[in-house]
Amino acid sequence: MMKTKQIVTLLVALTALHPFVMNAQKEFTLEDLNFGGKNYSNMQPENRFLTWWGDELVRLDMDKCAIVDKTTGKETHLFSLKDVSSLTQSDEHNRMRHLYNAEFPYPGESIVKLKNGKELMLVDWKNKQLIAKYNRDRVQAEDWNPASKAFAFVRENNLFVANADGETQQITYDGSREIVYAQSVHRNEFGINKGTFWSPDGTKLAFYRMDQSMVTDYPQVNIFARSAEYCPDKYPMAGETSHKVTVGIYDIANKKVVYLKAGDPTDRYFTNIAWSPDNKTVYMFELNRDQNDCRLVSYDAETGNKTAEIYREQHPKYVEPQNPIVFLPWDNSKFLFQSQKDGFNHLYIFDTKKGNYKQLTSGQWVVMDVIGFNKKTKSVIIASNEYNTIQRNLYAVSTKNMKRTLLDNGRGYHSAVTSTSGEWAYDKYSEPDVPRNIDVLNTATAKKTQLLCAADPWKGYNVPEYSCGSIKAADGTTDLYYRMVKPVGFDSSKKYPTVIYVYGGPHAHQVDARWHYCSRSWETYMAQKGYLLFILDNRGSENRGREFEQATFRQLGQIEMQDQMKGVEFLQSLPYVDKDRMGVHGWSFGGFMTITLMTNHPEVFKVGVAGGPVIDWKWYEVMYGERYMDTPQTNPEGYAKCSLLGKAKDLQGKLQIITGYNDNTVVPQHCLSFLAECIKAGTQPDFFAYPGEEHNMRGHSSVHLHERITQYFEDYLK
Repeated sequence: MMKTKQIVTLLVALTALHPFVMNAQKEFTLEDLNFGGKNYSNMQPENRFLTWWGDELVRLDMDKCAIVDKTTGKETHLFSLKDVSSLTQSDEHNRMRHLYNAEFPYPGESIVKLKNGKELMLVDWKNKQLIAKYNRDRVQAEDWNPASKAFAFVRENNLFVANADGETQQITYDGSREIVYAQSVHRNEFGINKGTFWSPDGTKLAFYRMDQSMVTDYPQVNIFARSAEYCPDKYPMAGETSHKVTVGIYDIANKKVVYLKAGDPTDRYFTNIAWSPDNKTVYMFELNRDQNDCRLVSYDAETGNKTAEIYREQHPKYVEPQNPIVFLPWDNSKFLFQSQKDGFNHLYIFDTKKGNYKQLTSGQWVVMDVIGFNKKTKSVIIASNEYNTIQRNLYAVSTKNMKRTLLDNGRGYHSAVTSTSGEWAYDKYSEPDVPRNIDVLNTATAKKTQLLCAADPWKGYNVPEYSCGSIKAADGTTDLYYRMVKPVGFDSSKKYPTVIYVYGGPHAHQVDARWHYCSRSWETYMAQKGYLLFILDNRGSENRGREFEQATFRQLGQIEMQDQMKGVEFLQSLPYVDKDRMGVHGWSFGGFMTITLMTNHPEVFKVGVAGGPVIDWKWYEVMYGERYMDTPQTNPEGYAKCSLLGKAKDLQGKLQIITGYNDNTVVPQHCLSFLAECIKAGTQPDFFAYPGEEHNMRGHSSVHLHERITQYFEDYLK
């Protein structure tokens, strides 16, 4: 047996010959990088869960809540999980397991709102008292109002309202899969993400009623039953019959419902519902089916009668309301609305007394979000990309003189939440080389206190180089931004296989000034395996103004393809990109773009993986599809031009198509129809389906999915 001294001498010698033995970097696995992975949470930058209690900042933790001093960051204990759990009167099965979802609805009062799997509770931690408890077992949607303490919820597609004493009133009785109450309608388009809207005082509830009995069923199947079961979805396809939506108002005092008298709901969209501060008026944006004529209309909440058409906006292509009006907290006669009427999304102030409006923000940049209001300075707190096209920065905009004041550091990508008064905000942000920081901002002075500077959770790993740049679009003038991820251990004298990751569709972007330029973790995994990754935001994507987005109108995939090919030209000019080993991958709209690129440019793309791809827009849903393509009846040339069915014969490279077997967004008819055309043409794509999965793979299935995608490129591109 070798003596210890000899072993040490040998190790020292080996280390001298190979210094990397002591400095070896760790390799990533998909369990580290993929959101469904077992080690994913440990690879994310450190975070803080925060909320506001009036103007007091509260840190939420697993087992305790603490007040955070806004100028020093010092924390003072407020209460523990044990303290409040003992007051909830919940059984062991329903006990509170954490405090991450705690809310503090009443400034100055020691009341916290808590939720477990089956209950919503109001607990007074200081006076050790349970204030109210609501049953939320098996609810499909829910909405609690702090003013009246009323709790609206949906069960089996019917609407109920409970009060703080536990008394429950059933509001509707004919709910079913065909008559749906108080849930999101119009397939979550037009900024819709819920179906109930409380008046400020909580005494009245506006809600959606969707009649989809006339909509065609798409035949989804549950294969996990002993004998497979028919589980249809209501899916209105472009050019086909759509559902009809009406809006009801429930009055808690008289327990009656009136419906807004908006006229025939056929082929109309009702969206962005809002209330007046005096609880008397309901506002709603109404859009025709062509989506080129938008009207803001007001209704009397007591009678449902239409009172006025306040504002109208038209455009030859489309108008797209995404945000409800918001009244100024210091002036009940004025409200904000957002519009792209000047070519970029900006804020306007409408004066209800005078019946006119003025523009509050302007410029060749977009307002990305209205975050809140500082009532003392009478300013609006917004997020915009004014400072830099790929950034998101925070500004205070004075409603008196329209002056904008930058509140953050002028770098990165910021998301903030304001306090009740709006005088404070906590700001979570990252930069290309900053994983996560959290600051507390004074929205009047822009003074900041840093609460967190997260360490790099990837320290010690083989991390590729992330870079960002721009090229010109196919029009020769428009700047397009890209992200490049170079292989780990990059050597400019070598040639690397290159994968273009593409999305390309509206209401999304891939490149911004977040950590690693917003790189997807799979790109890091591929770079570790020796690939170069390239991601380009083509015309048609978001946050660049109306003309940039609407360039693709009535011909989806065409302008996008031209711009992506400009990216290919750029890549082919680089000495380290192997022109003979180029692949492409994308999901959803990106799956559509993947097959579009592979079949239109088979000489370029050797390998592709298309996930959940749209194949023909006539099979996509009414609201999204018709906004960008009109109907198959009015735009037959456009639908024919964009369809990939006729391109099946042009497939030359290796293509894998992947879908969720129960995809209710891009229904399986797309993939299967393309396969049928490939059979006729004699082309040979590969195909894989995930049983029980919808449009995106959930949980650990996502790890399996990305292993499969990776292996396909390993098998055919390397």
